[in-house]
Amino acid sequence: QVQFVESGGGSVQSGGSLRLSCAASRRIFTPFDMAWYRQVPGKQRELVARIGGNGATNYGDSVKGRFTISRDTAKNTVDLQMNSLKPEDTAVYYCNTIPSVPDYWGQGTQVFVSS
Repeated sequence: QVQFVESGGGSVQSGGSLRLSCAASRRIFTPFDMAWYRQVPGKQRELVARIGGNGATNYGDSVKGRFTISRDTAKNTVDLQMNSLKPEDTAVYYCNTIPSVPDYWGQGTQVFVSS
């Protein structure tokens, strides 16, 4: 059984930065595509950024130019650098494969951005 563990969330003011990190309980990242997702209460989980096994990246329109996803296959981690944060980025952030596997969801990490 694989479990993802997310960390790095917190409270920041608008315009601030945070770096999230995702670790897996065992090596599964390669060759899977990985993604960061986020969810706010009452809304569906949203894909924020994805990274392929070859390092190719893709971002949701709302975070393009502000967020950067990266992976370290040696450390078995996937990070999300978030800059120029906005109040609408407030959410619980999760990582998972693409497509997501229900059993892999972790607890997520809370990000709160104040105006």
